[in-house]
Amino acid sequence: MLAGMSDDAMPHEHGPHGYSGDKAALLGRLRRIEGQIRGLQRMVDEDTYCIDVLTQISAAKSALQAVAVGLLEDHLAHCVVDAARAGDPTAKVKEASDAIARLVKS
Repeated sequence: MLAGMSDDAMPHEHGPHGYSGDKAALLGRLRRIEGQIRGLQRMVDEDTYCIDVLTQISAAKSALQAVAVGLLEDHLAHCVVDAARAGDPTAKVKEASDAIARLVKS
């Protein structure tokens, strides 16, 4: 098990996932978010005004939430639909419900 991950948070299946077809775009978005975080570090290092730092934290958080919602949509459209077609969507629906609960909680 990966450090800090519960059994429920462990990666489940290997192979193509719903986001696979748009992987380059997803990675691009994550790289931009990574740049935002580096920018935040720079802002703190340069003693930038607190409100400006908080504004950028909010922007980074919103960008991550948008990525999360997109991944959730892909999971529903591909993994859950495929499981429903196979006749057993219960586990995939539970995964989606748990993911939604984590997103709402954060």
